[in-house]
Amino acid sequence: MNLPRRPRVLIADDHLMLAEALKSLLIPEFDLAGVVQDGCALVEAAARLKPDVIVSDITMPLLSGIDAMVQLRQAGDRVPFVFLTMHQDANFARRALDVGASGFVLKHSAPDELIMAIRAALQGKTYLTPQIAGEVLKVMKQMLDPAGDPLASLTPRQRETLQLLAEGYSAKQIASKLLISTRTAESRKYQIMEILGLKTSTELIHFAIKHGLIAL
Repeated sequence: MNLPRRPRVLIADDHLMLAEALKSLLIPEFDLAGVVQDGCALVEAAARLKPDVIVSDITMPLLSGIDAMVQLRQAGDRVPFVFLTMHQDANFARRALDVGASGFVLKHSAPDELIMAIRAALQGKTYLTPQIAGEVLKVMKQMLDPAGDPLASLTPRQRETLQLLAEGYSAKQIASKLLISTRTAESRKYQIMEILGLKTSTELIHFAIKHGLIAL
């Protein structure tokens, strides 16, 4: 008799110890499709491995988990995303839900909530950690203009460039990674700084940290 196929989970987190802990937590109920450590690798692995659900950190090298999800959605991939993060700011959860996340769980709650969130995602439902649910609903009910979320004023390519700049990549290195000219990369940097009202590279880095694109 053929046993039912177990759902396949792809894990994206740049902290190897946490990724190992997640594997131990998930293996009794799910099959592991793979583990990646940055947002760009997540986009590639999702397209190649076709997991049933993705468990992703938000703040990762090269590309944030949210921006990786946006890229996959633009490519037509509807795989459910459950974000597992240290960020307790309701605005992070709001942004994730706005782009179609199926779950938002805090890392310290993972042992109790992650399995429930994955099950909900596989059923087409949304799971939001109770610790910040009330605050998230309050934020989502507010009549926010785009200025309420500065990142909303940037295109996906600009957000990707912003993260690479904040991680210390030069215009030449960014051009190579994004397959654009160095001049375009430099121009994009100044466009980003003008849109966000930033005057120095230090301010750019502080902005990226504040909005979860890079970690301290």
